[in-house]
Amino acid sequence: MRKITADYICPVDQAPIPNGVVVINENGLILSLDTSEAHDPASLEYHHGIIVPGFVNTHCHLELSHMKGRVFTGTGLLPFLQNVVKFREIPMEEILDAIEKADQYMYDAGIVAVGDISNKLDTAAVKAKSKLRYYTFVEMFDFMQNDRAASTFDQYEAVFQGQSEHHGNRKSRVPHAPYTVSEKLFRLIREANGDTDQTISIHNQETTHEDELFLLRSGGFIDFYNSFGIPFEAFEATGQNSIYYAMAHLNPALRTLFVHNTMTGPADIRAAHSWSDRVYWATCANANLYIENRLPHYQHFLDENARMTIGTDSLTSNWQLSVLDEMKAIAKYQSYVPFDTLLRWATLNGAEALGFEAELGSITPGKTPGLNLITHTGGLRIAPEAQVKRLS
Repeated sequence: MRKITADYICPVDQAPIPNGVVVINENGLILSLDTSEAHDPASLEYHHGIIVPGFVNTHCHLELSHMKGRVFTGTGLLPFLQNVVKFREIPMEEILDAIEKADQYMYDAGIVAVGDISNKLDTAAVKAKSKLRYYTFVEMFDFMQNDRAASTFDQYEAVFQGQSEHHGNRKSRVPHAPYTVSEKLFRLIREANGDTDQTISIHNQETTHEDELFLLRSGGFIDFYNSFGIPFEAFEATGQNSIYYAMAHLNPALRTLFVHNTMTGPADIRAAHSWSDRVYWATCANANLYIENRLPHYQHFLDENARMTIGTDSLTSNWQLSVLDEMKAIAKYQSYVPFDTLLRWATLNGAEALGFEAELGSITPGKTPGLNLITHTGGLRIAPEAQVKRLS
C-alpha cells in the first residue's frame, strides 16, 4: 500500500484537495482520499506538484508513427493529405518499430487509454500486449462511391476481425469523414455496429473546404478528388455544413466522437446536442496548428457545455504524442479555458467518451485510473514548463 501526497490532489470528479493524500494498493486501485493531517508523516510519499488521473488520448493514428517529420507543417489539410499519400514504400520493420516506440512514449507520458484509428492490422500486435488500454476505431472510406461500398466494407471488416479485445481493449467500425464515406457505406457500418454500447469516431469540419463542399459543391475537395482520378460528378451539395450529413447517417444511440472540429460553430454544436445526448468532441490542438495553423474556438464549446476531450492525432501531424503538451497548447493560445475544465477534458471526459469511465478518468475509490504528477505548475494551472511523471 502507498500513501501519496502532493501540493494538490485533483480527483477531477470533486474539488482539488490541498495537501491531499491518495491511498492505493499494489495494483494501483484507489482505496481512499484524505488530507495529510490524518496520516503519520513518516508513512507518506511526498511530491511537489499536482497529482491527477492518468490521461486519456481520444484520437491517435498509431499506425502512422513512422511518418514523424516527413510531412511539411502549415500547408492546410488538402496538401497535407496529398503529401501523406506519397509515403507508401516504407519498410515494415521501420513501421513496426515506430509503433512500438510510440506506444511506450505514450505510456511514459502518463497516458492510460487511447482511442486509436486503424486502417490496417499493423498495430494489432503491439496493442495486444501494451500497458495501455486501446479503443480501436477501424476506419472505413470509399471516397463517396456507392458502388465501392460493399467491397470497401469487406476489406475493412477483415481488419476489424483481426483486432484483439484482450486486456479490456475495445473496437468498433467507424466512418472516416463526411467527405469520404458514401451513404451506402455509412449504412453498412451502422448495421454492422448495431445498437450495442459502442463509441463511433468521425473526423469533422477540419478545414473550410469541407463545409464549402457540402454547402455549395465548391472548394478544394473538387480538385483534390480530380487529382487522384476519383469520379465525383454524382456528388450533390446538401446546402448544410458537413456535420449534418454525418448526423443523418450515424446512429444517435451510440456515443459519437466528433474529431478536430476546427471550423465547428455554435449552431453546429447545438444541432449535434439536439441530435443525440451522447455526443463528445475531440480536439487535437497541436495537429490543428501543424496542419492548418489554426485552432477551434473553444469558447463555443464552453458556452454549449460540450463534453470536450483531448487527442494527439498522429506523428504525421504532431511533434509528439503527449496529452500534457496538448493542454499546454490550449492554455497558451486560449488561456481563458479554466484549469479544472482542461483537466476534465484530458481525463474523465475522454474516459467517458471511450466507455472506460468505470475504471479510468478520475481519482475515485474503486477505480484504477493511474496517477500522474504534474510538476513546475506554479499552482493549479498548466504552465509552459510543466512536466509529467507517472506515479502508478
